[in-house]
Amino acid sequence: MLKLPTPNIGKISILVAILTWLALLFVDITRIFQSVNQMENTLAPEISYILEILFFILVYIFYNYSINKNENIDFLNLIWRGVSTGLLATLISFGISIFYLMLGESKLGSDPLLSNFFYHVNFAFITLFLISTSLLWKHLILYQKSKKVVQQWQAFEVLMLMSMFFVFINKNDFDYSFIFGLVFLSIFSASLSVNLKWIPYLTFKEKWKSILFLVIILVCTTFLFSSLSSYSDIGVTSFVNLTDNLFLIGLFAFVFIYALFSFLVTLFNLPTSSVFEQKLVEAINFQRLSQSIKPGQDESQVLDILIDSSMSASYADGGWLEILDKDNIPQMIQKRFIDEEIREEIVALFQTIKPFSEFDWSLEDNDTKKFYGKIPHNIYKSAFLIPLVVNKKTIGRMYLVKEVRDGFNKEMINIITTFVGQASISVENYRLLNEAIKTERYKEELKIAQRVQQSLLPKELHHNEKFEICGFSVAADEVGGDFYETKDLDEGVFAIIIGDVSGKGTSAAFNMSQMKGIFHSLVQLKPNPGEFLYKANIALSQCLERNHFITTSYFLLDTSQQTIRYSRAGHCPTLFYDHSQDKAAYLSADGLGLGIVRNANYRNYIHESEFSFEKEDILVLYTDGIIEATNKKGEEFGYDKLKSTFEKYKNLSADKIQERIINQVYQFVGEGGIPDDDFSIMVIKFNP
Repeated sequence: MLKLPTPNIGKISILVAILTWLALLFVDITRIFQSVNQMENTLAPEISYILEILFFILVYIFYNYSINKNENIDFLNLIWRGVSTGLLATLISFGISIFYLMLGESKLGSDPLLSNFFYHVNFAFITLFLISTSLLWKHLILYQKSKKVVQQWQAFEVLMLMSMFFVFINKNDFDYSFIFGLVFLSIFSASLSVNLKWIPYLTFKEKWKSILFLVIILVCTTFLFSSLSSYSDIGVTSFVNLTDNLFLIGLFAFVFIYALFSFLVTLFNLPTSSVFEQKLVEAINFQRLSQSIKPGQDESQVLDILIDSSMSASYADGGWLEILDKDNIPQMIQKRFIDEEIREEIVALFQTIKPFSEFDWSLEDNDTKKFYGKIPHNIYKSAFLIPLVVNKKTIGRMYLVKEVRDGFNKEMINIITTFVGQASISVENYRLLNEAIKTERYKEELKIAQRVQQSLLPKELHHNEKFEICGFSVAADEVGGDFYETKDLDEGVFAIIIGDVSGKGTSAAFNMSQMKGIFHSLVQLKPNPGEFLYKANIALSQCLERNHFITTSYFLLDTSQQTIRYSRAGHCPTLFYDHSQDKAAYLSADGLGLGIVRNANYRNYIHESEFSFEKEDILVLYTDGIIEATNKKGEEFGYDKLKSTFEKYKNLSADKIQERIINQVYQFVGEGGIPDDDFSIMVIKFNP
C-alpha cells in the first residue's frame, strides 16, 4: 500500500494564514473604497471579524508547532526568538512611520486605501510578535510543571480564545465591558507571571543577557502598542478597528507583564535563596536515606523515605515501589496516591511503549539507563521508571507518574537518581550487615561493604595542568570514616575537601557517605568555604547522632589567581611548603567540628583564610590517623616527624612524596603492625 507523506502542519498553517490576511486586507480595503466613492456598503463587518479570528488561530498553530518541534531549545534562545520577532515588527512599524513622515501633507499621504494597507501590514507583524512571544512565555512558565500551573495556563488559553469573539458583542466600542475584560485578563496574566522557576538555572552571564533581551521586548511592546493605537487617531479604521480587539490588547498586556516580572526578578535575583534552600532540603533527604538503615531494622524504612523524597522533589502525583522477593518475583511494597486498578493499567502500558518496554530485570547496566517520557493514559500523561541496582543486580524499581505531559526535567531526574543510588547502597549495607550477624561469613560480607565504601572515594581527582594531586586512604577496620573529594567548579577553580568522621567501622562509614552527599549537593552552588561549613553543619545536625561529629577542611583553589581560600572545622592543620622561602609550616585556622554546635551559633566558630601560592609550592592534607599512629613503645608519629619526613622528600613528585610518607608511617608503627585509626593523605604540588 502506498503510504502518503505526513503533512507539514507548520508550512500549511502559515500559508493559510497569509491567504487569510490577504482576504482580510481585500475585504477592508473594498469596504473603504465603497465608502470613499459613496457606494452601497455590501460587506458586513462580521466578515472581517471572522477572518481576523481565523488569522489569529492559524498564527497560533504555526508558532506552537514550530516551538514544540524544537522543545530542547535553551532559555536564552527562547527569549531571543521573541526579541528577533519584536525587532522585525518594530523595524517595519518604524519604517512605515518614516515613510509617512516623508510624504508629509501630500495627497498620497492622506490616501485612505494606502493607509489601510500599511495598517494591515503593521497589524500582521505585531500579531506575529505577540502570539509567538506568548507561546515562548508558555514554555518558560511550564518549565517545572505542576498540575496547578498547567491548569492555570489552560484556563488562560480558554479566556484568550473567548476574547477573540468579544468583538461580535463589543462591536469595536471601547466601553466599560471592554475595560473590565482587559483588567481581568491583565490580572490573570500577572498571576501566571509569578512562575519564574527557570531564572535560577541561568548562569551569571546568562542572566545579564536575559536582562538585555527582556528590556528589548519591553521597548518593542511599548512602541508597537503606541504605533498600532495611533492609527485610530488619524481615522483610517472607521469601519473595523482592529486595535480595539480585546484579544490583541490582552496579548499586549500578557507579553509586557511577564517580560516586566522576568526583568525585575532576574535583576534582583530574588529566587536564589529559595533554590539554595531547595538544595539544602535535597541534601537533608540524602542524609535521611544514608542513616535510616541500621542493623536489626527493616529495610522498608529506607524505601519509605526514598519514595516520599522522590515524589517531593519531582512534584509527582502518584508512585509505587516494587522489590524482587526470594523467588525473583516483583512485589509492590510502597504505594502513594494512586488506585490499584489504575496502577495495573499503567504497568500494562509500560510493556507496550518505549522506553519503558526496554526495561529488563537481568541487565547489569540498568542504573545507567533512563526510562521516562509520555504515556497514553487518561489521567497520567508522563512517567519515570527508576531501577534500584545493587552490585550490578537490579533488586527493584520505582514508578513515578504525573498528570501533565513532559513532567520530568533533567534536574528532577538527576536528584532522584542520586536518591535511588544512595538508597540502593543503604539497602545493600543493611542486607550485608544483618547477614553477617546471622552467619559466620561476617568478614567476607564486610569486604563487600568495604568495596561499596571505597567506591565512594574518588577514582580520579580533578586538576589541571597547573598542579598535580594524589590521594590515599586506608581504614583501620574493614570500613572507615575518612573521606576526601574534589570538584571542578569553573575554569581554573577547584573545590577540595578532606575529612574524618568520629568513630570507626560501619557507623563511621555511614556518616562518611552522608558527608559525601552534602558535599555534592552544596558544591553545585559554589559557596565560599565558610558558607559551605555553615550549611553542611545545618544538614548534618538533622541526621548525625548526638555523640557523633565530623572534622573537615574545605579549600577553594583558584589557579588563575593563584590563591587558596579555606576554612577548617576542627580538622588537622594543613602542611604548606613555600618554595620561595624553602620553608614548610602548618597553616593556622581555628574551627569547630561539624555537628558539635547544632544551631546558628556555629557561624561564630567559622574562620575563613586566604593565601597565595607560587610554582613548586606544596600542600599536604591528612587525617589524624597519620600523626596519631603509635609504635610498639607507645610513641606517636606526630607533627614534627610528618614535617621532617615531608622536607626530606619535598623535591619529588606529588605521588612519590605521598608514597614516602605512607611508607615512613608503616615503618614507624613496626613490622606487621597496623595503624590504630583510619588515615588518609592528599598531596598537591604546583607545577613549575
